[in-house]
Amino acid sequence: MTIEWRYTTRPGLGVLSLAGYLGTEAIGRFTGAIGWVRARGSGPVILDLTQLRGWSAEGQLAVSEAARRLAAEDRPLHLAAIPADGSLVPADGHPATTVHGDLASALAAHGATGTAQRQWRSDAWPATPAPRAR
Repeated sequence: MTIEWRYTTRPGLGVLSLAGYLGTEAIGRFTGAIGWVRARGSGPVILDLTQLRGWSAEGQLAVSEAARRLAAEDRPLHLAAIPADGSLVPADGHPATTVHGDLASALAAHGATGTAQRQWRSDAWPATPAPRAR
């Protein structure tokens, strides 16, 4: 099982949305999506996990690594709507990551009132939100 992603730029920030399961098999695809974000955006990045069904400890570490890579470019990573248990495995030496309850509150925290400017997505990005496991 892997993930699908959608990256949307907004004035002053970007939103990377994930759908599926972020486990060992999906880390390469996630890392590629982060590369896409780094090449095509600027400012803070909100990682929207609203449609993520879950993540493994390895997937969580990949998120921590992405936060480190983005922080090196002065681009903080914020998480929105993390999966059910609300945990995130911290990685030593990686920056602290702000967690928001949902995408709307993450956008509000950044004063993001503008509409999407550009959007890219993987081929199988879901047309409708999938139900999340609780």
